[in-house]
Amino acid sequence: QSIGCDDYLGSDKVIDKCGICGGDNTACKVVSGVFKHTLTNLGYHKIVEIPEGATKINITEMSKSNNYLALRSRSGRSIINGNWAIDRPGRYEGGGTMFTYKRPNEISSTAGESFLADGPTNEVLDVYMIHQQPNPGIHYEYIIPGDNVISPQLLAHRRPGEPLNGQLGMPESTNHEDEDLRRETDTLTGQSAGTFPVIQPGRFPSHQPENQVPAVQPPRQNREHNWKQIGKTECTTTCGKGSQYPVFHCVNRITHEEVSESYCDSSTKPVPEEEACNLFPCPAFWDIGEWSECSKTCGLGMQHRQILCRQMYANRTLTVQQYRCHHLEKPETTSTCQLKICSEWQIRTEWTSCSVPCGVGQRTRDVKCVSNLGDIVDDEECNMKLRPNDIENCDMGPCAKSWFFTEWSDRCSAECGDGVRTRSVVCMTNHVSSLPLEGCGNNRPSDTTPCNNGPCAGKVEWFAGGWTQCSTECGSGTQQREVICVRKTEGNFDVLNPYECSYLEKPPSQQSCYLKPCGSKWFHTEWSTCSKSCEGGFRVREVRCLSDDMTASTQCDPQLKPEEKEPCNTQDCTPEIDENCKDKYYNCNVVVQARLCVYTYYKTACCASCTRVANRQSGFLGRR
Repeated sequence: QSIGCDDYLGSDKVIDKCGICGGDNTACKVVSGVFKHTLTNLGYHKIVEIPEGATKINITEMSKSNNYLALRSRSGRSIINGNWAIDRPGRYEGGGTMFTYKRPNEISSTAGESFLADGPTNEVLDVYMIHQQPNPGIHYEYIIPGDNVISPQLLAHRRPGEPLNGQLGMPESTNHEDEDLRRETDTLTGQSAGTFPVIQPGRFPSHQPENQVPAVQPPRQNREHNWKQIGKTECTTTCGKGSQYPVFHCVNRITHEEVSESYCDSSTKPVPEEEACNLFPCPAFWDIGEWSECSKTCGLGMQHRQILCRQMYANRTLTVQQYRCHHLEKPETTSTCQLKICSEWQIRTEWTSCSVPCGVGQRTRDVKCVSNLGDIVDDEECNMKLRPNDIENCDMGPCAKSWFFTEWSDRCSAECGDGVRTRSVVCMTNHVSSLPLEGCGNNRPSDTTPCNNGPCAGKVEWFAGGWTQCSTECGSGTQQREVICVRKTEGNFDVLNPYECSYLEKPPSQQSCYLKPCGSKWFHTEWSTCSKSCEGGFRVREVRCLSDDMTASTQCDPQLKPEEKEPCNTQDCTPEIDENCKDKYYNCNVVVQARLCVYTYYKTACCASCTRVANRQSGFLGRR
């Protein structure tokens, strides 16, 4: 048969959530909630208050974050993560109970950190959050006693030394010699705020059912032998307050010689009581925390870990001032780290050909993000700010589409007789304009035009006159000279038929000339067709500034720029008169006023009036 919590065979009583044997969960109250407030300021923010007497305490961060939980007593003593110092996960005493501080692995876990304690607390405790990033939510839960915490039968049925409703007094310890350590950790041990006095093992009266017959006591044995303390057990620790027990053996009262325990009365054997030993503190040591995540996912980064000076006392590890660990070399708190070599950009191909044979196009090349193993990975693995361009514009030069030419030169190539004037003509693209121009084609405008400055005087034989001035003031032009066949007479020259000089080599009568570079000049196209045939339209042409090598320039004089737009066909529009369109009635004005012109009969009978109104309406809409 099973034993219930009341120590009776066959009993089905169990301890409820309030810690009461055979209770019905009504003697306590569960308090729970979630702290979800949005915080703005960095630092400590109070989350919840844990009252005195609380049990089954659970404070848990709902997801992993860079925030930390902190615990402080109402008296102001920091228990966990106080004074901006982050403690390692472990067990910490506070408020009369032992708190288990958990912080899951920073790399592999997504769970948040937590405080757990069985309680009960003997003072009010405050839970804080050290806020560094958005609050993921803090779940809190604890149990507090109700109006009737103590069951009347609990005292009689509790096992010796068991906690009463989760509360058990602790013997007050003696102050050890290290006062500094005591001040740093506040009261390390002391009597908890238990409701009932301490019950030492073996001193609590056992309960006997009323129908149970008392056992027959054995006869008192001879007092020739008794129990004697011959020593103590070995201390459980070498420092920091351990425990040991006295050892009792059965001895002869006279000779003190050890004998078998059967010679002594077992009921009179003293119960060994725990004694404190080795109360002096253990040497302080550096408690090394786990390394944080590397600050970079690839390449050289930094990682940190927490180093605390700790000291053992009464089976508890306490955080102390760092000067206590000065006899030891302090481990490094930061270190370089590299999870992997960063990926890098690689140009895998040369630039392609330009996408167009002329004008402005684009060309491309293959750029990939390659890992340290040579594999092609996503672009996000590489530094996007350092990515080489994989596309760029390319200019293949102007595409020939329209003829551009300058104004005629002011000078004639011949000072007398027939000569020519010249102009520059070039075929270029018109991609900067929306004019309805066709391609250049074969109809190249002439670059010369005849001119004549009057007759010239005769010369002798093949007579070559002086070269005329160049047909242009700058750039390429032509020069002319008169070459005639003359006959010299006394004081005179007779002009002969050129046939007379045919046996002689005739000097050239024209040659090219180049005085100086023109620099930039204005070129323009032909005028476009007028936009309207009457009542004022406009026509346009494209004007460009070109340098000597026929490339676009900005050096032309803006005041000399030819017009790009001018009015045309400014004459009024005259409607065509149809001799067959006449009014057949004298009162067609009434038809117009009644708006009957939409009907075929009236439109024919009053043709002139209806047509005149239709033209006026069309002109009005056109002006709008």
